[in-house]
Amino acid sequence: MRITIAHNTNQETLKVVAHLRKLLETKEGVVFDAKYPDVVITVGGDGTLINAFHRYENQISSIRFIGIHTGHLGFYTDWRGPEVDKMVDALFLREPESASYPLLEVELLTEANEKKHFLALNESAVKRISHTLEAKVYIDDQLFENFRGDGLCISTPTGSTGYNKSLGGAVIHPRLKALQMAEIASINNSIFRSLSSPIVLAPQQCVTIVPNADHFVMTIDGRRINIRNAKKINYRISTKEIHFDRFGHTHFWSRVQSAFIGDNDDTI
Repeated sequence: MRITIAHNTNQETLKVVAHLRKLLETKEGVVFDAKYPDVVITVGGDGTLINAFHRYENQISSIRFIGIHTGHLGFYTDWRGPEVDKMVDALFLREPESASYPLLEVELLTEANEKKHFLALNESAVKRISHTLEAKVYIDDQLFENFRGDGLCISTPTGSTGYNKSLGGAVIHPRLKALQMAEIASINNSIFRSLSSPIVLAPQQCVTIVPNADHFVMTIDGRRINIRNAKKINYRISTKEIHFDRFGHTHFWSRVQSAFIGDNDDTI
């Protein structure tokens, strides 16, 4: 089994990483391989896992992820730092429950008809910094709205608990392969009319944004990319997925409750 450990540099994280490495070194057949791993173990938080995803996104079909969080409960991390021994035992003694989450495929077409492709785990947003963004929004090549505002955010189900939620978007269970678009401070008048509400699309549908600007900013999971001379951007659910090894998987709605509402011990 080829394993690599991705982590942040927090003091608590480094302690967990050192202990984890010692445990893995005692296991027969383990090879530490940061170039072509079978399993990527992340130690930190959701941000650490997202960074690891982008590091290995070209190998995403052949990699399984396991997340250990050393801070607050994460949506991608099942284990806590003190549970490392239990996690390692589970990795080698139990069959994992596989969980696969949909990814967002982003296709940027330039004025020169060049295509650039990106993958997002959480979301991609289109914005302008010093001016409002004007854009035509198409769903399956049919004009849906003329948008004007700060920007637009397209998210995956797992990303629905992030930036999308802060924009008033719905929280969507990750087993639903849906696409969600949320507006960022839209302006409505007699020329620009938008729905002013998040929309959820079926997995086979495509959202196309045609910006009326020669330059704007596009983000991929928070990473900023300055765009010039773009003709359009296509968003759809990718055929690729991210795969997790789950051992005693935390219920999704329990994660939502713990993160945003607070623990509640009441059960039916």
